[in-house]
Amino acid sequence: MDVDLATGWLRAAAASIAEAAPELTRLDSAIGDGDHGSNLTRGFTAVVAALDAGAFANVGDVFVKAGTTLISTVGGASGPLYGSAFRSLGKALPAGPSVTLPDLVAGLHAGLESVRKLGGAEPGDKTIVDAYRPALDAFEAAVAAGSALPVAAAEAARAAEQGAGATAGLRARKGRASYLGERSVGHRDPGATSTALIFTALARSAGNSG
Repeated sequence: MDVDLATGWLRAAAASIAEAAPELTRLDSAIGDGDHGSNLTRGFTAVVAALDAGAFANVGDVFVKAGTTLISTVGGASGPLYGSAFRSLGKALPAGPSVTLPDLVAGLHAGLESVRKLGGAEPGDKTIVDAYRPALDAFEAAVAAGSALPVAAAEAARAAEQGAGATAGLRARKGRASYLGERSVGHRDPGATSTALIFTALARSAGNSG
């Protein structure tokens, strides 16, 4: 992954989230504050503006800038969670205009760990983790098998979407949705859904660059 692909991923994620904002809002209205779509759209719009204004010599710097921007512009829990994930990803990458797939695996692990620590969530809690964890597992397995980035990213996207879809059957154990108890069952988690959109954007960007 080089700087152009990193920025392309974030731009694609911003476009996907903006397009899906009404659906994310609908999902969040059922079990949360109803602002997930608008908050993430505002944050990723700011990320694109920050990318437009900057020049980046290192891949890691792209993700650190994105994370810092999300933390400063997105309200609620999603800003710190997504922002910390991207900042941790960026900080874990070696300096340079490109990074290897094993580097990216390590960075994604760092991102997941930051989300897990900040939110205290584990798989099955009906959160971002339920899409991120299977996506990372699929990505890492594909890389270990010798797959190129487009294939590994496509596997991650499929796993993230499956994980997000499976949250509909889960009872929320973290965040505002947990207050609903059993009433949270039957509703897909908005954070897992937006996480799947982000991994799908990576697959689209990697496929277009390959």
